[in-house]
Amino acid sequence: MGKKIVLIVLFILPLVVYMFFATGVNKFVNLPTLTKNIQEIPSWKSLNDEKVQLKEKITILGFLGDDVLLEKGNLFNLNQKIYNKNKEFKDFQIVMIAPAGTENDIKSIIQQLGTISDLSGWHFVFSSHDSIASFHKQLKLQEKLNPSKGTPNVYIIDKDINLRGRKGEDLKGEKEYKEGYNTISAADLHNNMSDDVKVILAEYRLALKRNNKRKI
Repeated sequence: MGKKIVLIVLFILPLVVYMFFATGVNKFVNLPTLTKNIQEIPSWKSLNDEKVQLKEKITILGFLGDDVLLEKGNLFNLNQKIYNKNKEFKDFQIVMIAPAGTENDIKSIIQQLGTISDLSGWHFVFSSHDSIASFHKQLKLQEKLNPSKGTPNVYIIDKDINLRGRKGEDLKGEKEYKEGYNTISAADLHNNMSDDVKVILAEYRLALKRNNKRKI
């Protein structure tokens, strides 16, 4: 009996602890849907004249506003804490919406970030203040854009173009609602957002396995 206890402590318990921490702090098996059927990104100008779309992609969506250079640190946080950890997932992307006229500032930031990371999964689109405000409005977010049409928060959009986040009770049984993740806070990205991205990626991996089994 004593040997069994020792074996459990030495081998099984560490495995259980690892699995607990690997699942993060989010109790959701599926990340709740907050807003359904978001419209596709219009045919706005993109940085590299590429077609940028949300459909069939897991997207981290952000709104930079006019003061792009002030957001450089936030983009660095997002790149390090979220993008670099998930860039190998082929359907994962980051899309940033910015006012027309900020293209050169963004190119400057990309040059700097590009020295430390492959940014092929980053996409930038540009439009007028009114068009950006209209697009943001249909997300039905509680948070509003600032006067320059930006926000430090970013959002998770699934492959069916639905806004995903937290809605329900947290691990303490307290009411929780989280629609965006603050790029100013490395802790929010590292803990909350990283965990929620893991959940939604696991969703699609599980769905893919189920589909493959049905085909066999």
